[in-house]
Amino acid sequence: MERVRELAVAAPTREALCFPALNQIITYKELDQRADRIAHWLLGLGLQPGDGIALLFENHPALAVIAIGAERAGLYYTPISIQLKTREAAHVLKDCGARVLIISQAMHELAATLVAEGAVQGVASFVAGASETLPGFASLEAALADVDASAPLPPLPRGRDFLYSSGTTGLPKGIRKPLVPFERRDADDTETAAWRNTFGFNADSVYLSTAPLYHAAPLRYLMRMLHTGGRAIVLQKFDAEAALDAIAHHRVTHSQWVPTMFIRLLNLPETTRAQYDVSSLRVAIHAAAPCPPHIKEQMIAWFGPVIYEYYAGSESVGLTAIDSDEWLSHRGSVGRSKYGQIHIIDDEDHELPVGEIGRVFFEGGPSFEYHNDPLKTRSVYNRHGWATYGDIGHVDADGYLYLSDRRVDLIISGGVNVYPQEIENVLAEHPAVADAAVIGVPHSEFGEAVKAVVQPRERDAASPQLADELIAFCRERLSHIKVPRSVEFEDALPRQDNGKLLRRILKERYRQPKA
Repeated sequence: MERVRELAVAAPTREALCFPALNQIITYKELDQRADRIAHWLLGLGLQPGDGIALLFENHPALAVIAIGAERAGLYYTPISIQLKTREAAHVLKDCGARVLIISQAMHELAATLVAEGAVQGVASFVAGASETLPGFASLEAALADVDASAPLPPLPRGRDFLYSSGTTGLPKGIRKPLVPFERRDADDTETAAWRNTFGFNADSVYLSTAPLYHAAPLRYLMRMLHTGGRAIVLQKFDAEAALDAIAHHRVTHSQWVPTMFIRLLNLPETTRAQYDVSSLRVAIHAAAPCPPHIKEQMIAWFGPVIYEYYAGSESVGLTAIDSDEWLSHRGSVGRSKYGQIHIIDDEDHELPVGEIGRVFFEGGPSFEYHNDPLKTRSVYNRHGWATYGDIGHVDADGYLYLSDRRVDLIISGGVNVYPQEIENVLAEHPAVADAAVIGVPHSEFGEAVKAVVQPRERDAASPQLADELIAFCRERLSHIKVPRSVEFEDALPRQDNGKLLRRILKERYRQPKA
């Protein structure tokens, strides 16, 4: 029996979801009943197993309810990032082939532009929690009011998420995986089994969700937590002190972060940080973007040896993970494989020895394909059938993986490979730097030159003098070829709300010749 339904019977008043900012709690009984009503309603609309729905929500309680209902109905559900522009959101909606679009009241402006662009034509569209109907959208609550959910659902495959890449290099790409057959619908997949075993999630876990649920990892972690029978505390948006308050108040055991959140936590005054008891934490997971080593060291010193890091992607072709003790003895590593054997290969698909940098591939992980993009799918696999996330790195003698950078971000200066992340980590150690990015820009002699783009900690600190100071700081710590030849200052670097740097925006901005 599905865990949500099982707990709805065995422990009906047990809390499943808590949204502190909304002062809203959903029990497992309520979650089960609402999800069942959603499933019957979707099937009543004529949707068949394998059809899809799209969701446009901020961190809203209805998102998890609708997702579980879609799973029960054997459907795909696609969350659309609320940060997308109309063109990008319209692309996702069309590309995923959703037959139903459900939005929250807060998304009415983006929804209105989708209607104006004709993107929702032919798609049944509904709005949740609206006090008045939006043009082009029917009321979800009214649609559900007359649904009879008393009959058992037919034996259907288990639906699942149909996620889109974050679009850091262009339009988002869909990652669609097979539905789970009915007879195996309650079994863990490879990734979920590794998640349980690695991080110790169980029915006693209290999980703090700090990030937007339209991103892959936050959504999947939340859904797995509900299917495990634990309790999920969901922040509406990230606020450093609110996160600490949630840990202390709800005695959080597991949590998920990105490095920019760590930086904001560490920027809180020491007196503020000391007010909150974080001793209940057993696991604090971070991923999505590289974490400067000195930031991670400070977090381990504060939270204790509960900091875990993993390396994976929405494609789920492989997974590595590392705990605090391992990281302290293998500083900078993203861990050893939890599934998918790691191979480091050169451009001719030849395996490289320990310590040599090359392309990172995984063997034996689950297969996948990009929706409507066979060419991009083929680009991820090599002739051996191994798959890559597009990163480069090396392994040490103990099998620990170290990432150097994304292959597309590699700078080749004077024929030498330069890895931006290494330089960014050095810049991040300077007390005047809040954030930093490194890109290659055209150079007449060397092909590319290293440029640093820096967000100063104090806005008025940007100056030619600080630029010279940062270059000198790097020169003391890096070989000559890696030292930035120039520094630009920005009020804020272009990052997604999951912490990923939109390096392509900086490349477009600074690679163009100045007029």
